[in-house]
Amino acid sequence: MRPPTIVLAWLLATALLVPPGAAAAPAAEGRAWPGEEMPLPLAVRTPQDLAVKAAAEKQYLIFNLLAGGKLAWDGGDYATAAAKWEALLRVPGLDPDVEKVIRPLAHDARARAGGQATAGAPGAGSSSASPAGVAPSAAPRAPAPLATVSGNISGGGGQGPGGAVIWLKRASGETPHPAPAHGKVVSQRSKTFVPHVLVVPVGSKVSFKNEDPIFHNIFSLSKPNEFDTGLYKQGATYTQTFKRPGVVQLLCNIHSSMLGFVYVVDTPWYAQAEASGAFTIKGVPPGEYEVSVWHEAATKPTTTHLTVGADGVHGLALRVAGDRRAPQFLPDKSGKPRQSHLGY
Repeated sequence: MRPPTIVLAWLLATALLVPPGAAAAPAAEGRAWPGEEMPLPLAVRTPQDLAVKAAAEKQYLIFNLLAGGKLAWDGGDYATAAAKWEALLRVPGLDPDVEKVIRPLAHDARARAGGQATAGAPGAGSSSASPAGVAPSAAPRAPAPLATVSGNISGGGGQGPGGAVIWLKRASGETPHPAPAHGKVVSQRSKTFVPHVLVVPVGSKVSFKNEDPIFHNIFSLSKPNEFDTGLYKQGATYTQTFKRPGVVQLLCNIHSSMLGFVYVVDTPWYAQAEASGAFTIKGVPPGEYEVSVWHEAATKPTTTHLTVGADGVHGLALRVAGDRRAPQFLPDKSGKPRQSHLGY
């Protein structure tokens, strides 16, 4: 079985492409980077040598476009990431496994870059000559416009569907990593959490602000997102970063009646239902998805398949159960149930 293209590219970049004693160009985070313009020190004495050099240059091109696009993506330069990955997808004979991974990422990078190619970047009308062994190909087709998915949630038992969290993940292939949300706040007001449910993407920082003239001690036992603010007074704020997807139950160690939720999603396509159950998710690339709905009154999320066309999906009807009973006693920091109390 032949090695995957990415393995061949890495071997060529590390074993063939860096001459003995040559210094690698500086790279982010201290990683050695051979450099996109580094010449290939391969002797050409026979037709076989020329064929090997052409194959090496092609694999070197693949490696640089693949890895260079990822470095640009990680640095938030989505236009450059899109340009490099679009150029990679035009390389003839590209490994299907590489194409399967990169095509949706290139589409998402182009969408995040505003849908317009960067002048002079690879794949954006650049007149750079193709490396040996790689024939020029036609310009890529413009990505399909992003769509909107909207509909209505029903169910939720006596609480109704309001606050339900809806999110989409690709049915096949990789769902792009979402950008963290900013400015998200959960206030403690009149011994309640406001909002009662907050949805955020992974990596988001949420501020817990005490607006009551009393102390609060907010905590969660929901692994792996557990945290403890400790005591803090009116006007004080505690900030927590949520790094893993899933539900986070919010409690107060002083006031046993307080209950709220943060739901952390690992996708850029999500929404929260209004009190009526209505929701809208914008910026969805056409494709096949799994759509899921979480509600605090349901024992588990509802998941179903969804096809999103160029015109989007409208009037989508989803339902959540209301089979989860509200806890009679909320736990303390040790996880033991405690009775509600009056007064402070």
